[in-house]
Amino acid sequence: MKMDDKDRLIVRLLREDARMPVSQLSRQVGLSGPSTGERMRRLEANGIISRYTVELDLEALGYPLQAIVRIKPRPGNMHIVEDMIMNEPGFVDCDKVTGDDCFVTRLALRSIADLDPVLLPFHDKAETNTMIVKSTPLRDRIPV
Repeated sequence: MKMDDKDRLIVRLLREDARMPVSQLSRQVGLSGPSTGERMRRLEANGIISRYTVELDLEALGYPLQAIVRIKPRPGNMHIVEDMIMNEPGFVDCDKVTGDDCFVTRLALRSIADLDPVLLPFHDKAETNTMIVKSTPLRDRIPV
């Protein structure tokens, strides 16, 4: 599906507030309510909008620190390490990637002291490389 500027604006506004009423959305987009609703249905039908969700503030939930952890499983441990990541609730994101590492993850932490207990079980199954996140100037930008 080819998106025009109105479609992009609808998506951007819904990313900012997925609970925005169609009447308010249509005013901001400059279309009628039915036309805006039809565009939303088309965006959904084409898989551009796959769901409406809630964005959590990890700091407000008591997790003021985040770490990016690159994980390279030792030979024969790929599936074991993937299961370990999936079963550790501190990991909030995980991408399986190409290159030297196999996984790039994001870990939510209450304190720096919480880092070792989470990563220690991985050390006999994988190599890890950890970076503490200072800030996130860009997240989930819609590509042009």
